[in-house]
Amino acid sequence: MALTREQQIKEYGWIALSCDPKVWGGTKPFNKEPVLQLCKDVPLPDTPLVHAAMDMRVFYYGKENKYKLMFCVECYEEKRRHTSSLGMAITSQQFPKWKFSPETWPLTCLFHDIGTINKHTHGTLMYFQFYGGILALQKLKELNGPISQAEGVSEAIIRHQDPVEIGNIHTIGLLIQLATQYDNMGYRPGYVHPDTIKGVVSHYPRRNWSKCFTKKIREEVTVKPWCHTTASEERFPHDVEHNALMEPYDALH
Repeated sequence: MALTREQQIKEYGWIALSCDPKVWGGTKPFNKEPVLQLCKDVPLPDTPLVHAAMDMRVFYYGKENKYKLMFCVECYEEKRRHTSSLGMAITSQQFPKWKFSPETWPLTCLFHDIGTINKHTHGTLMYFQFYGGILALQKLKELNGPISQAEGVSEAIIRHQDPVEIGNIHTIGLLIQLATQYDNMGYRPGYVHPDTIKGVVSHYPRRNWSKCFTKKIREEVTVKPWCHTTASEERFPHDVEHNALMEPYDALH
């Protein structure tokens, strides 16, 4: 039976939340003191759509039995850090009332930086998050995922590097902002237990991710000086490059 509109809004993370941090976080280091969350306690959902998305990650550029990652290893590990414990630790412990299906979050993580692939950095004139959102929407439709879920993932990608503090945003849109800001810049360090970080990076090493992503940000601005990344000026690449929270783990491979 098809889901009603209201059911789709809850199932796929469309519930509106304020963009204003004072509403959901304020100046407190955390809403609830975090506890350890293990990667094994947050497995990928065993659904056909998640499996298909994972297969697409591997075979996107592959032919026959030749395996080739769609993303660089560093970028893929970043997605798994979000998918495994970081994003789920943030929402389950700091925002337990936020609603979305277990399948929707990993799909958002797996596709969220699809626009950063070198092929798209130099092969399109569009800002990488806008192009990535459109591409994710197309790919999830090809995988026969629910349209409202694909649209939710797409909107989250389009908005995840635009942390305005006015208006509203849908639930997974805000969560992908918080998870990427935590992993990439070390913002709101009190939201996740330190031992959770250690467990996540042991499973999905950073591989000098701070330098890798900083280079990609500046490359995007160089080849697309009109792109939306310029709205954050130098603060964005600076904060990624000088991520004090993750610095102890950045060289892990």
